[in-house]
Amino acid sequence: MHSTTPRCSWCGDDPLYVRYHDTEWGFAMRDDQKLFEKICLEGFQAGLSWITILRKRQNFRQAFCDFDIAKVAEFSQDDVARILEDVGVVRHRGKIEATINNAQRCTELLATNESLATFVWSFAPSEAEQKAETVAGIPAQTQASQRLSKELRQRGWKFVGPTTIYAFMQSMGIVNDHVADCHVYDECEVLRQQALL
Repeated sequence: MHSTTPRCSWCGDDPLYVRYHDTEWGFAMRDDQKLFEKICLEGFQAGLSWITILRKRQNFRQAFCDFDIAKVAEFSQDDVARILEDVGVVRHRGKIEATINNAQRCTELLATNESLATFVWSFAPSEAEQKAETVAGIPAQTQASQRLSKELRQRGWKFVGPTTIYAFMQSMGIVNDHVADCHVYDECEVLRQQALL
């Protein structure tokens, strides 16, 4: 089946990875809780492969209350200790504490009556900018991801470097980095254009 359906090569033949590629990666998302989850998981992914995080995603959701922003913002050092004992997640104190910090910073953002979706989508690159930067292939980071990363860090977020943020922008459909002949490219592009409205 995998050989007859044209898709991006990075997902290989792993069924979990293929399903993620075919139904999630690059599909425009404007749900604050899902966006927050993805920023956090991309932070946990730093230094690891994404498939490692994907296989542990349900465990992460359990450990972090489905990434409910308000609940995670209230986590204490007892919660940090609890998660550090959880073999089902990536047990990295700095990344766990960054997730709690980022929930608190996100709460501050939401208090200004600005949704996380409105905020991150405002950093979507222009058509010309995206075309120019992908001529030589898919980059590790872009001017748009640098701008969003800088703004998040100025607001006190952690583990949100420009490479991490570009991976976030790709996965959430803020940019469409499916190859042109991928079977979901057109659908993702339509959804991205709708999300920009």
